[in-house]
Amino acid sequence: MKSAYELAMERLKSKDSPDRKELTEEQKAKIAEVDKKFTAKAAERQIFLNKQIAEAEISGHYEETEVLRKQLHSELAVIEEEKEESKKNIRNQ
Repeated sequence: MKSAYELAMERLKSKDSPDRKELTEEQKAKIAEVDKKFTAKAAERQIFLNKQIAEAEISGHYEETEVLRKQLHSELAVIEEEKEESKKNIRNQ
């Protein structure tokens, strides 16, 4: 049975396979732009929903607070998935 270390090393070696292509400067720039765009989008949602969460806590609506926290978590996860999908599409071009 292999240790976690050995399994991790095998995965690293498979990622460094010769058929893996390097990104062009244009692809790197596009990926950086995607990162910037989705980071801004996530920050915007965090600011908006954190404000609503704070207002709900102040007014004592704890159930609403929990719903808003779940919404924030869900929306951030969706934004992260969209970001990774966009970056994957750029890499595959």
